[in-house]
Amino acid sequence: MNITFRQIRYFIAVAEARSVSGGSSAVGISQSAVTDAIRTLELETGVTLFHRHAKGVTLTREGSQFLRHARSIVDAISNLAGGVGKGEDHTEGHIRIGVTPLVTGYFLSDLLSRFQRLFPRIQVSLVEDKRAYIEHMLVNGELDLALLIVSNLEQRSAIDHEVLLRSECRAWLAPSHPLANVDGLSLAQLENDPVVMLSLDELEGLVEGIWSKFDHPPRVAFRTSSMEGVRSLVGTGAGITLMPDLVYRPWSLEGDRILSKRTRESLPTVDIGIGWRRLTRHSDAANMFMETAHNHRRQ
Repeated sequence: MNITFRQIRYFIAVAEARSVSGGSSAVGISQSAVTDAIRTLELETGVTLFHRHAKGVTLTREGSQFLRHARSIVDAISNLAGGVGKGEDHTEGHIRIGVTPLVTGYFLSDLLSRFQRLFPRIQVSLVEDKRAYIEHMLVNGELDLALLIVSNLEQRSAIDHEVLLRSECRAWLAPSHPLANVDGLSLAQLENDPVVMLSLDELEGLVEGIWSKFDHPPRVAFRTSSMEGVRSLVGTGAGITLMPDLVYRPWSLEGDRILSKRTRESLPTVDIGIGWRRLTRHSDAANMFMETAHNHRRQ
């Protein structure tokens, strides 16, 4: 198999932009060169990485898997380049980090893996709980840092934070939905659709909150605490939902396609960040983790 780093970078750019034109703009290369790189990748891997359509591209199931591996490769090469000539970092210490379930499932692993490669002698203890309790532990000094959704922090006067990832919200539809091929959907066009509601701590009330800003109360048909349950119900056409890109996957566990579409209205973002108690003097280990998180955000 002959896959180049350049092809991997182009693939990631197209996947993130959801179009060849957007990907080519991101890397500053012609669309034809990016298209050729993607075709070569598909030939080398023997799988179709993207579904092509008039409005852009969406990842196939195999494409989603390849994207995770591709990002790991880019991260590993970045670590190697940054560490040449430096040897192993000998910083020692122990940090206690609080994390909420959504962040554990969709954000933590890559950042934690990167940190442990860079600082193998720093011990990390993780505490997972609901956001309100993580905030409580952070303010009480029981945690050094926390990774959580910071766009709905409650104790803002006592907690400082830095945004690491800003995730747009979009409408999720089944391909069989009457508006599946419509660009620029309005919430008014969806107000009579049955809505699948996620009852998960950090995203609890997200859909109601979005609709309330535009005076379109949702017709809630299903409530579930399972993210996979949301995907399954949307994928089979049982309802629609509004969710951040962070948790979007183009397939349900049963193999049903899920479309993610921007709306005409400007929807609020869901922001993941790192938080700490205000006026805290951090240990060297905590500073190293914060710096790693900051650099991870820029990639």
